[in-house]
Parts: sequence; C-alpha cells; structure tokens
Amino acid sequence: MSNNDLADALLQACQQRDIMLATAESCTGGMIIAALTDIAGSSTVVDRGFITYSNEAKTEMLGVSAATLEAHGAVSRETAIEMAQGALTRSRAGLTLAVTGIAGPGGGSTERPVGLVWFGVALTGRPVVSECQLFADKGRNFIRQQTVRHALELGLRALAADQAAGAGP
Repeated sequence: MSNNDLADALLQACQQRDIMLATAESCTGGMIIAALTDIAGSSTVVDRGFITYSNEAKTEMLGVSAATLEAHGAVSRETAIEMAQGALTRSRAGLTLAVTGIAGPGGGSTERPVGLVWFGVALTGRPVVSECQLFADKGRNFIRQQTVRHALELGLRALAADQAAGAGP
C-alpha cells in the first residue's frame, strides 16, 4: 500500500469513528499532515499539524517538558510520548501521531544513529503508545518517507485495536 493509500485509509477510519486527527512532527517537518491533507475532503477529519522541529517548539507548542528533553533528548521514547499527549491536549483531535528522529545525513551518534525514529500515538481515553524504528540509512528522503508510512500504519493499528476493545463503531 502506498503512503497515499494509507493516508486515505486512516482518514476513512477516523471519519467512521467520528474523530479528528492531529500530528506532532519533528523529523518529518509536516510530511505526515501533508500526506493527509493532499486528499480531498480531509478537512472533515484533520484538525491540525504541529511542526515542532526545535526543542523550544516542542516545549512551547506541545508542552514537552524541558526536563524530559534534558534527561532523555529530543529523540527518545519519553519525548515522543509527551509530543503525542501534548498534541491531544492542545487540539480537538481524538487521535494524534507524533514523530521525532534523526533523518540525516548528519546528526547521528552511536547511541542515536541516523534512521532512528521514535513514534507516539495518543487516542482519547487510552494510554499513549510508543514505538521505535531504526530505518536503513538510505538517505534523508528515504528515512522521512518510511517515517510517514509507519506513522500512518500506527494510526490505523491504534484505531483497529481500540475498536476491537469495544470502544465504538
């Protein structure tokens, strides 16, 4: 399935559940929200996208704590969780997708190599889910496109799991 197909499927799933969607993006710089809003009719589901490339933006726009950023860094499970929760709290969305990672070509280290991305998914009434992926270092665009793809898949999985748990239509 292409990223466009995944975005369309996610929009349809949100529409069926009657929930809005928001993103909190760092390494993708708005590519997830762009994939969603490229689809006609997305305005019925998409609430907003937070582009929080800098640590200051993560703190100011999403409420990510400075202590979290200092202790764990921007590319961490803790930051992804706070980004997803912050987007949920600061929007009308019932589902939020957050990404923070290292797209390269520079910026990587032994502990946090190029291609490392943390994801956070928040759904109203559920604990925030986080996941880490290490994408092959095949260039900045490849890593960013794979990040978009994985975020959309995580959103679909979260909605499917929530529906299976009996939380609605």
